[in-house]
Amino acid sequence: MRSHPAAVRQDVAVRILAVSDLHYRLRHYDWLVEAAAGVDVVALAGDLADVANPVPIAVQAVVLDKYLVRLAERAVVFAASGNHDLDGPGPYGEQTAGWLRRPRGASGFTDGTSTDLGDTRFTVCPWWDGPGTRDDVDRQLGDAARDRPARWVWLYHAPPAGTVLCRDGRREFPDHDLAGWIEQHQPDLVLCGHIHQAPWVDGGSWHASIGTTLVVNPGKQIGPVPPHVTFDTDAGTAEWFGVFETQRVTLG
Repeated sequence: MRSHPAAVRQDVAVRILAVSDLHYRLRHYDWLVEAAAGVDVVALAGDLADVANPVPIAVQAVVLDKYLVRLAERAVVFAASGNHDLDGPGPYGEQTAGWLRRPRGASGFTDGTSTDLGDTRFTVCPWWDGPGTRDDVDRQLGDAARDRPARWVWLYHAPPAGTVLCRDGRREFPDHDLAGWIEQHQPDLVLCGHIHQAPWVDGGSWHASIGTTLVVNPGKQIGPVPPHVTFDTDAGTAEWFGVFETQRVTLG
């Protein structure tokens, strides 16, 4: 697992475009490629593929690889796996997204990586399917916490326990491990997804806080444009674009 930070450029990344749960909706990927030209970083927080799609995962991976390459030609790309991205057992016999871990050049970073862009560290956590990969994530975060720069951003597909981001209107799907890691390390920003309805259910939201950490879940919607969040660290803002509305919060 690649877990040591590596500075790849010196300018500070100030514009981040975050999405999650595209689920092999190619129309949304087409939009994302165009939008990537206007930002410094594109962050995909899991479920790039879709196990319910009749196209086999191996074929989806070929198509998604091409989109990731196109995105990396326009911005620095970080892509974390979700539960729909798994394609077979890893070293512990637990399911992993092996296709997503393939090297993608100087501007594409996936599961298990921590990378510094200027004064911001991006840590990309894999979807874990058992104690072995869970312990890998624990070590990854511990390693990345050392000598952390001014800002630390995580990509992690499932939303943390204790927040409205894990509610779908009927049940909660809390990730207690993530909540514990956030409390332990206090990153500045966590980009997640997984619960598609979170921004729109009664009492729901696209953002929540644990201590000083802002956590966002853009959600999932139909139509030509995916819900997404843009971050401007110079202006200190995060803006969510949903189905019929936009909302903005101030970064801490």
